[in-house]
Amino acid sequence: MKKVDLVEKIAGGCEITKKKAEMAVTTFTNEIVNALIRGEKVTLVGFGTFSIKKRAARKARNPRTGATISVPAKKVPRFQPGTKLRSRVK
Repeated sequence: MKKVDLVEKIAGGCEITKKKAEMAVTTFTNEIVNALIRGEKVTLVGFGTFSIKKRAARKARNPRTGATISVPAKKVPRFQPGTKLRSRVK
């Protein structure tokens, strides 16, 4: 499912225009991203939790040359599905 498909489903399900549904989806995703940038967790009970995970710096090997390289520490977004989501997808 793509964003366009999701917008169509929301517009149909809520009986609103596609324009308003697109604004809702865009606002929803932007607010999740903004919360993660601020270092906050976003928890949607029954659906899941969006959070930031810190990865430590490490050494890696370039598979082409075999040379050792340094990979710097970084933050990555993470999604942990809730119990209701996990049980419904099984």
